[in-house]
Amino acid sequence: MKFIRCCVGSVLCAVFVPHGLAVAAETKLDEVTVTATREAQAMKESSHTVGVIGADDLQDVKPSHPAEIMERVPGVHVNVTGGEGHMTAIRQPLTTKPMYLYLEDGIPTRSTGFFNHNALYEINLPQSDRIEVLKGPGSALYGSDAIGAVVNAQTRPAPLKPEAEVVMEGGEFGFQRLLVSGGNTIGDNGYRADLNLTQTAGWRKATAYDRVSAGARWDSTLQNGASLKMVLTGSEIDQQTAGSSRLSADDYYNNPTENYTPISLRKVGANRLSAAYEKESGDSLLNITPYLRDNSMTLLPNWSLSYDPTIYETGNTSQGLQVRYRRDFKPMRTRLITGIDIDHSPGSRFEQSINATQTGNIYDSYNTGVTIYDYDVTYVGVSPYLHLEFSPSTATRISLGLRYDDMRYEFDNHINTATTTATPTHLGRTLTYNQISDGEATFSRLSPKLGLTHSFNETLNGFVSWRQAFRAPSEGQIFRPGSTVDTLSLKPVVADSIETGLRGKSGKLTYNLSLYSMRLKDDILSYDNPDTGNRETVNAGETRHTGIEVGLETKPADQFTLHVAVSQATHTYEQWQPSAAVNYSGNEIEMAPGLMSNVQLIYTPLFLNGGNLALEWIKLGEYWMDPANSYMYQGHDLLNLRASYRLGKTIKLYGRLMNLADKRYATAAQYSAATAFRPEKFEYAPGMPRTAYLGLQVDF
Repeated sequence: MKFIRCCVGSVLCAVFVPHGLAVAAETKLDEVTVTATREAQAMKESSHTVGVIGADDLQDVKPSHPAEIMERVPGVHVNVTGGEGHMTAIRQPLTTKPMYLYLEDGIPTRSTGFFNHNALYEINLPQSDRIEVLKGPGSALYGSDAIGAVVNAQTRPAPLKPEAEVVMEGGEFGFQRLLVSGGNTIGDNGYRADLNLTQTAGWRKATAYDRVSAGARWDSTLQNGASLKMVLTGSEIDQQTAGSSRLSADDYYNNPTENYTPISLRKVGANRLSAAYEKESGDSLLNITPYLRDNSMTLLPNWSLSYDPTIYETGNTSQGLQVRYRRDFKPMRTRLITGIDIDHSPGSRFEQSINATQTGNIYDSYNTGVTIYDYDVTYVGVSPYLHLEFSPSTATRISLGLRYDDMRYEFDNHINTATTTATPTHLGRTLTYNQISDGEATFSRLSPKLGLTHSFNETLNGFVSWRQAFRAPSEGQIFRPGSTVDTLSLKPVVADSIETGLRGKSGKLTYNLSLYSMRLKDDILSYDNPDTGNRETVNAGETRHTGIEVGLETKPADQFTLHVAVSQATHTYEQWQPSAAVNYSGNEIEMAPGLMSNVQLIYTPLFLNGGNLALEWIKLGEYWMDPANSYMYQGHDLLNLRASYRLGKTIKLYGRLMNLADKRYATAAQYSAATAFRPEKFEYAPGMPRTAYLGLQVDF
């Protein structure tokens, strides 16, 4: 109760005190969501908290980074790690761990075993039609990785008549972007194509970024009344990854454009093809969606140069199938959904140690050393599920779900594990790269779900849900053990979550509120061993994540709209004692902001001819910089300004000024205590200074 009172107090202060207003993009009571059940469902009958970012918002903002749009959903924070790279915090600390399931049109963008925390840059967000964020463990229709949230970006459908759109945008630090989109429907067939060309020199030294994304969609109505949707999307990304490179406190304040790791790099390829066949017949619906994926990445990570300097190539191809059958029954409006997900994803890793040289703090050159990992690994997942909904009364709807995930990794190591463990020397210590013998790693879990929604009246709806989920360790956590002795014994992370909330409308005010408590057992964490200086991967025991999220939307006056999104959370180590001498149990988790809020006040006067002015305020609360809770980052406040003006019906001029007050802030802050292998360090990744952009949109 003490936590709840604290959360409610913080949220009410942030919502109702003028300087604490924030922005919201949570779903309204009368909206429809597709992510929870993989087809349209009234929000008032969903026992999940789902945030929706619609086509109008995406068209208006045209985000150049996921952080520019995702934070409009209460309880969502996305930071910037360079280019369009990011770390995400949704009911979790800011993390690179596989805690989220990223989808495009309901299909995971990557296989469970090959998670990428930057997955949103593999999706063409500015040309998407809609983004839905299902917070907390996924429904019975989603499996491993769906713990913090399911993020589903939906592609734009084919237009009913000919249309085309060209967007040209430029900004400081060499930012240039061209967006082209168009399509048409002829008879029973609709077509759309999209192209996104983006590049920037980066505001810090050696942080250039280039992106090419393209997509095509075909919507067809077949002679038997069924529909077919085929989607082909692809992205090629080339960036210098040092945008997230942290600096000393002195350089952070006085020389923020510095970059200690200009040798780092990241080259990414992500391609997907799917064909969704759907046939509705009376009270039943059948959906069959086969898909193909191809993902590749070459990476020299900047964050590990000081303790694990390597360069590696990973890749995987996927052949998958989603089958879903839905049947409706008249008694109690019963709906039964059953289905199965099948994923076969062969992959590989080739990794070499590097010998990097430094001039002062700068890693300015390197050469490759010995091969430390060279293996093939195939992920296979078969997951049947069952989802049932019924209404014992006109106002109440109950949902139950059950999913069984059966997973295995088939591993083939090309290095002789008995003779070729690599142990190069780095910074006065020995780096040990343990090897795993050929074989299999298997995981299975039965995950139940239970939810209830109740309409108190036409304008007020409440819900409560209990959900379990689990996450199998990724291929890198198991088969790339580094100095960890026994990664084969890593256990899956198991999540147990309970949530309740209200959604309603009063006059001009639309609001939603949710409270949640989630416990993670056997959370997989990385631990810096002070005795060896090595980073080890272990199961932590237990962590707890509790919070409250509030979203508001209202019109305080004619031509003004106010959106509010705010959340207060606490993330703690309930049980984690990584060694006999170190016990973090009871501490708050590092890089876990408590208060996260976002406000947007939009002014739409007649003289802008359909355009608007929008002032956005973002607040990130304080968080601990280390698991020992020794030092705290105090958080930050940012202001952004956007404006648009229509020159007739077909031409739109727009601009944005980010970080209006030119505030120095950190996208990530970390403290490391002194050990025998390194001195005490305070490190900060500086955020972008005040930056201006100008764009022109032409519609045909």
